[in-house]
Amino acid sequence: MKNQMSTDIQDYITRSSLADWEPLIEQGTHYIGVFVKSLRFDQTQQRSTTILLKFEPGSSYPYHNHPAGEELFVLSGSVTIETALLQAGDYLYTPPSFKHEVSSVSGCNLLLVVPEEVEKIPR
Repeated sequence: MKNQMSTDIQDYITRSSLADWEPLIEQGTHYIGVFVKSLRFDQTQQRSTTILLKFEPGSSYPYHNHPAGEELFVLSGSVTIETALLQAGDYLYTPPSFKHEVSSVSGCNLLLVVPEEVEKIPR
């Protein structure tokens, strides 16, 4: 029997204001000052593909690759992606296999769509 898609819109709403910010921990590494909220969890991949990220002032995320690209929207604050400073309202599309690091001097909140898991790259 095929799984039937729900027709109840309530099944597709994530109330992010009701969720707690969780520390970002990936493969045993805790990224101090970076927090995450899952907006969409992909059951097939067993990972969140749409997330909110919060960077406290002075926090960062290391150099990494996006095998399937990434979409990023700055909700508040400012963030540096490689050498580009993005501020609230800015949108960034990174194509597949695009590599960069992320840091925020003042802190920020970001919306990200990440179709595939990122790959950390030593520098």
